Amino acid sequence: MAIDALEECTAVQRFRLFDSLKVISEKSPDVRILVPGRTHIRDEIERRLTEGVRSVSLSPTRNDIIRFLRLRLFEEETPDAMDEAPEAEILRIPGSIPEMRVAGMV
Repeated sequence: MAIDALEECTAVQRFRLFDSLKVISEKSPDVRILVPGRTHIRDEIERRLTEGVRSVSLSPTRNDIIRFLRLRLFEEETPDAMDEAPEAEILRIPGSIPEMRVAGMV
């Protein structure tokens, strides 16, 4: 099971979700849950779901992000809408990408 976008949930919504995940993991010990999120989400997961939580740091390189953006720009359905100026501006975005953490219950 994978759960994403927890940063977009309120603290109350996350609290309820973590309670539900705790019940699921207790009743189904073979379940595996993958939860990507920033550091504060990982900290919440580790506080609320204390049993069997592992955390892994994933940090894409600037080149990984630029390669992804170039691929997406290449797939643009209206290629004439994109000239060099907007493309250069878009490719400046990866300058300060925060670290992403992945927590999982194992």
